[in-house]
Amino acid sequence: MSREIDYQWRITKYNPAYRNAEGHYLRDEWTSASEIGKSFLGEILTLDDYLQVEKAYVDTVMKFLEVYQIENVRLIHLETYGLSNVDKTSPLYDPSFDTIPLAEDMLVTIDEIPIVCKMALRNYIYCQLITEDFFVQFGDDYYLFIGANSIQQEAIQFASEQRLFVEQMISPYYLSEKNVIREVAWSFPGETIIEDSEILKDMSLEELQTIFQLSSIHPVTGSYKITEDNAEFFQKKIKHKMDFTKYEYYLLAGS
Repeated sequence: MSREIDYQWRITKYNPAYRNAEGHYLRDEWTSASEIGKSFLGEILTLDDYLQVEKAYVDTVMKFLEVYQIENVRLIHLETYGLSNVDKTSPLYDPSFDTIPLAEDMLVTIDEIPIVCKMALRNYIYCQLITEDFFVQFGDDYYLFIGANSIQQEAIQFASEQRLFVEQMISPYYLSEKNVIREVAWSFPGETIIEDSEILKDMSLEELQTIFQLSSIHPVTGSYKITEDNAEFFQKKIKHKMDFTKYEYYLLAGS
């Protein structure tokens, strides 16, 4: 997202009346689809109970998109950890999940968005959905965050009608471009420990989008492997002499 997002909301099934002064939620409620069959507040969470809440979340996302007249979104920060060794006999696995070839920065159509939302809410994937001035972010523990550059009461009212609670607040997953710090980091091959790094200066977001072949609204935050094919762009910006016979190199971008 290349523009600042002025209005952001946390939208959840959690009643803020049960939060303490620090904002911690005090009631013992389910936080994941993996907890179907367990007891909460004296009742067993059934598959039907879960699906009813999930539908409220998905329908709310779709209502926001309708009200803000958004027909497609970009999928970013994709992680597919939950799709490895997936149990396709599980009642939570939907055959529609196989119909979308997931990829970073892919364009997701309005018909595909509900499928992606379900995959994220069921912890099969992690991702964010964005446009130039709108986002949908799926957090841990069944938290949903939506951001836009105007307030449309119709969408907020719809969420409330689905028995969800809408609280205006900055998403913990939101990172403004002006606060992004980017650095070139290097490690020994196959190692996760960073040997050293150097802050990257004087390189525009547009340059990075071009180097990594990303769309014009991709924030280029997270981790990206630097290869010998694109190393010259970074070598010009850092003092460290890059040596691909010794190290693996990454662009790291965050706060």
